[in-house]
Amino acid sequence: MKIDKALEAIEALGDNHVATSATTPLRADAFALTDQEKIASIKEDVKHIMETLGLDLTDDSLRGTPQRVAKMFVNEIFSGLHPGRKPDASTFANNYKYGEMLVEKNITVYSTCEHHLLPIVGRAHVAYISNGTVVGLSKMNRIVDYYAKRPQVQERLTMQIVQDLQVVLNTKDVACVIDAKHLCVNSRGIRDIESSTVTSEFGGRFKEESVRREFLDYIKLDTTF
Repeated sequence: MKIDKALEAIEALGDNHVATSATTPLRADAFALTDQEKIASIKEDVKHIMETLGLDLTDDSLRGTPQRVAKMFVNEIFSGLHPGRKPDASTFANNYKYGEMLVEKNITVYSTCEHHLLPIVGRAHVAYISNGTVVGLSKMNRIVDYYAKRPQVQERLTMQIVQDLQVVLNTKDVACVIDAKHLCVNSRGIRDIESSTVTSEFGGRFKEESVRREFLDYIKLDTTF
């Protein structure tokens, strides 16, 4: 009975997309295997899943799928798990004394829901106010992509982006808003294809109503070329 209750609680967490940790849950031995060793192991696991489903892996169309999926997991969609792939966010002195808000909006987010391993697709809007240091624009996109490339919940992803940039820029004045569709909601379960999820994290001066409103007004701007 206790086991059944525990399993029900675990299922409820996943079905309701509830996070249990503000950091990505990783085992102490997460990087004991090399990437190639992980690919070889995952390949066999994917092969077992497909064979269990009754698929014929001798078919030319399916023969290479276990290897392709394993490589995709390690090298692409979950590549952000490895700290060695964290982007080097070089900073520069704010010599031109730009003192207003800097906003990088409509950053593409491709992530994966950690509850069903289905895609999360959307846009991130990131802003900061310089405390004497600036970061290259592309590095903001790379930081978003790095934390997106792991099993995620959107709330955690939003927080991780802000927390990382706060360290890089040595300021609390960082904000992030993410608007994304979750295929675990859109393509299964309730199957609501219209809904999206919006999360936000505001640090430092962005907690002030006027500063937060300015940021939100900027991300509404229609940028077309």
